[in-house]
Amino acid sequence: MSLIREANEQDAPELARLLTALGHETDASDLRVRWSAWKGEGNTAFVSPRPDGTLAGMATVHKTWVLHRPKPLARITSLIVDESDRGKGIGRALVATSEKFLAEAGCGILEITSNHQRQDAHEFYRHLGYEQTSARFMKKLQHPR
Repeated sequence: MSLIREANEQDAPELARLLTALGHETDASDLRVRWSAWKGEGNTAFVSPRPDGTLAGMATVHKTWVLHRPKPLARITSLIVDESDRGKGIGRALVATSEKFLAEAGCGILEITSNHQRQDAHEFYRHLGYEQTSARFMKKLQHPR
């Protein structure tokens, strides 16, 4: 199994690189600006470091209370393994670490969000025992000026 550790703010350049590769354009300075507030909300990230200090993969997790569930709800909000590192068990290790962390935090359900176009990711999640239970809808909100 791959070595997995909790991410820290110094990982921002590599986290930004991986998030951009996943389709979420960002840069390290943006991540650093959001880091404290994001961590303060109980979020965390797990990473798979390479010997050279770069990251082979990452998972970000979020936990929250919803009124209709007796325990906090958890969500893996992003999961990516560099293409050259896929098939080495890194994704599985990132998910297993996330599951353990969130179970120990008292969460009752773990959801994984995934773009409907990422069929290979959906198969990976099914292979890990996840089932598709709903559709997700999104609308960008206009902020008052």
